[in-house]
Amino acid sequence: MLHKPKLSIIVPVYKVESYLSQCIESILGQTFTDFELLLIDDGSFDGSEIICDNYAAKNPNIKVYHKKNGGVTSARKEGVRH
Repeated sequence: MLHKPKLSIIVPVYKVESYLSQCIESILGQTFTDFELLLIDDGSFDGSEIICDNYAAKNPNIKVYHKKNGGVTSARKEGVRH
């Protein structure tokens, strides 16, 4: 049976290369560990998408979804969909 985490954290990502790692590390540093982190790349072109993919490759709690730019609301809805 597949484990379903108790908490899903949705982070819209767009042109945040300079502080994305700090955001992800802050979430990963919490004592509560039964969560999934959904990084929704909203068409970034600044290197944010690579950072997302690198973190997801190292941590099974992190999932990345890449989409065409549609704005923060669109990215949040994409996260909720997953």
